[in-house]
Amino acid sequence: MTVEIDLQDRMHFVAVGEDGVAIHLDSSNEHGGEGNGFRPMELLLAGLGGCTAMDVLSILRKKRQKVTGYRVEVSGRQREEYPRVFTHIAIKHVITGQDVSDEAVRRAIDLSEGKYCPAYAMLKDAAEITTDFEIRPIARD
Repeated sequence: MTVEIDLQDRMHFVAVGEDGVAIHLDSSNEHGGEGNGFRPMELLLAGLGGCTAMDVLSILRKKRQKVTGYRVEVSGRQREEYPRVFTHIAIKHVITGQDVSDEAVRRAIDLSEGKYCPAYAMLKDAAEITTDFEIRPIARD
């Protein structure tokens, strides 16, 4: 896996992955940037959230759960001194669907965190990670 990251101006970079998809990275004004992209630590949280989301959704679909919407909210708390690593990360899965089973969601999350998600496996020893979920039912057709 390779990513190329090229400077655009000031602290603004563009990262391009193997499939040619680009994302912008930047820092805040106080650190020489203009806020024109993700900050690197935001990308780390997005990577974790995206990794577990793809696992969970795939598992729920295999379990024939009727998921119509899905959002993962990931927040991190960093220590004050440098390097400002995450000390705590909270993940919340918000699933919308018809007759989605609590047990199916719980099991899908457990499988993601315990077996499939490499981002979770890398970060779990570096920071405390807590996970929660909410199911928002929709009316039957």
